[in-house]
Amino acid sequence: MLDDAPSTQTGTGTGARPRARIDTSKPHSARFWNYFVGGKDYYEVDREIGDHIKEIFPGLVDVAVTSRHFLGRAVRYLADEQGVRQFLDVGTGLPTADNTHEVAQRAARDARIVYVDNDPIVLAHADALLTGTPEGRTVYLNADLYAPETILEAAADTLDLSRPVALMILNTLGHVADHDQARDLVSRLMAGLPSGSHLVISDSTATSEGMIAASEAYNASGAVPYHVRGIGEIAGFFDGLDLVEPGVVRVPEWRPDPRDPAGPAAGSVDAYCGVGRKP
Repeated sequence: MLDDAPSTQTGTGTGARPRARIDTSKPHSARFWNYFVGGKDYYEVDREIGDHIKEIFPGLVDVAVTSRHFLGRAVRYLADEQGVRQFLDVGTGLPTADNTHEVAQRAARDARIVYVDNDPIVLAHADALLTGTPEGRTVYLNADLYAPETILEAAADTLDLSRPVALMILNTLGHVADHDQARDLVSRLMAGLPSGSHLVISDSTATSEGMIAASEAYNASGAVPYHVRGIGEIAGFFDGLDLVEPGVVRVPEWRPDPRDPAGPAAGSVDAYCGVGRKP
């Protein structure tokens, strides 16, 4: 993540193109995750490390799939039950089924969504993210997690930051090695949002030997490292916020919905999540 100044792409259909050559010689987290959730936007090197990790810890596939279902439940809760109409999705990743704007705009056609990423791979797929309802708006920012104030300034062109916003950071914060720094980045983003805004986080956790081994294998592959954390560290991101019931829990346990496909036993999923409201 190197860019400090975002280039804003608005509307449906953008001419955005990657600034850097896509490196297909090493695994990449967005492509690797896309492979695990059943997407098609990955290379052989991503499939190879994915298959290797499946042998070490098959449960990582469950983490990827159930985390995607959590995204849908959280967005529906915020749109349907809390009346949230603005979403800031940082660390967008590659588009698959039921992206944030699709879920939000099914619930509220006038919902506005700002996606944020600075990865050339994600930027290359921005067109797929920038399709939404005529009543709403979907925007992509080429911006850096390490520059929260710059993100907020650019997002203000689309979102009314005097009204509640849902800040979504899903399976992204593990790229920030230092936990205190990760907490600071989240706090700075939330500081720019008004009372009634929500923070939505999910991430893999160091809650089994298998997950820790999978993380070590991935980080040894040459990819940009991803660090799994303890449950208490995930909970720490919500300090100062009012946690929505049931609190910080394993991903399948957060307000389960019978509409989700049947998945693994909740207790076997090494990923935790939560939703918190800014007082």
